[in-house]
Amino acid sequence: MSAITVAALSLLCMLALIWAGMHVAVALGLISFIGVWLIRGDPAIAANLLAQASQDAIASHIFGVVPLFVLTGLLVARADVGKDAFEVANQLLRRVRGGLGIATVASNAVFAAITGISIASAAVFTRVAVPQMLRFGYQPRFAVGVVAGSSVLGMLIPPSLLMILYGFLSNQSVGDLFTAGIVPGLLLALAYAVGIVLMARFWPHAVYAARSEAADAENLLSPTAMAAKLLPSIVLIATVLGGLYAGYFTATEAGAVGAALALLIALVRRKLTFNALWGVLTETGHVTVSVSFLIICASIYTRMLAMSGLPQFLVEYMAQMGLGPKGFLLLYVAIVIALGMVIDSSSILLIVLPLMLPIAEQFGMNLIWFGVVTVVAVEIGLLTPPFGLSVYVIKSTLREPSIALGEIFRGTLPFTLMMLAVLLVLIFVPQLSLLLLKTPGG
Repeated sequence: MSAITVAALSLLCMLALIWAGMHVAVALGLISFIGVWLIRGDPAIAANLLAQASQDAIASHIFGVVPLFVLTGLLVARADVGKDAFEVANQLLRRVRGGLGIATVASNAVFAAITGISIASAAVFTRVAVPQMLRFGYQPRFAVGVVAGSSVLGMLIPPSLLMILYGFLSNQSVGDLFTAGIVPGLLLALAYAVGIVLMARFWPHAVYAARSEAADAENLLSPTAMAAKLLPSIVLIATVLGGLYAGYFTATEAGAVGAALALLIALVRRKLTFNALWGVLTETGHVTVSVSFLIICASIYTRMLAMSGLPQFLVEYMAQMGLGPKGFLLLYVAIVIALGMVIDSSSILLIVLPLMLPIAEQFGMNLIWFGVVTVVAVEIGLLTPPFGLSVYVIKSTLREPSIALGEIFRGTLPFTLMMLAVLLVLIFVPQLSLLLLKTPGG
């Protein structure tokens, strides 16, 4: 059996193992070990590769960015910063058609600029925004669809856990990836807002069950109260992202500053007991260990693929087919979206990037822009059945048992289509992703 055949079969076996329930990191490590063994015919070589990758993969201090941004996100969620942003956006947009939906998108964008975790956004705004929208006569399907759709902003607007993972796998600057995600993230939020206004104007039955959006006069916030509620978000975003983009500190240092500020905000607001802090630290540890284990096993998998020669074979095959850069990219995006229907976001990156990055480089693509396109395509998978992780998070968090899982998936459909439209714009207008970079060449 040739090395290329071994690598190709390893992809199929890996997908089967993940679909059967095996943890993606275990599947990556196991298949890579067996693949190297079959390619070289010596289990000792495979074992040595496993040991070497375990030492090299996460030896850099740069990996400190993972626990720091995860800790920041969990502390911010604990301090009700997302709830406050929603209350202010709700009041400012109360007279706009579909105002509560736009408020959810806007507050999710603010929350995304602090946390970088889509699942956290989905959980927070299911509890904050959905009851309010139902109260003011919105369709349940629309209410949960807005929350699911806007939750994906958490992985696009920096900081983003997926972009951090992409940066490690592609050897690209995490800071540049964060910068490149700003304009596409704001573009997606704007597309959602415009889409909601159009739906409320031309298809009101899809938005409202009973038209009632008058705000309670006694619950209106004063300008001072609104400023007080937004102040923590403004301070966090300005300090962390402003300092990062101005060059005052690295992505890792930005994570440390964000975690310190988030801890201070939670303590000042008296939202953090000792037990709650211990729970936050424990969850941060769980996420960090999981991501680190994934990166180690992905490193082994990348080396196995390079050893097999499969990426080079695919480059030559696509060249013979006459598939240009745009054709390759559209095919790649279709594969990523299809994978998103059955496996989670991190698994998709770990499986496809070692195979596709050499091809993207061969076509001369800017890998920062390629990363933005990849993250948007991967995030579409959070909304699509049957996996749709954001949808399952919303269902598990929802306090309305009458809203079925299928109803949530139907509610996400308009937002999935908007994401696809934005993705096509990003593919054909790469300058949007590179607009804020100092050296956008490539």
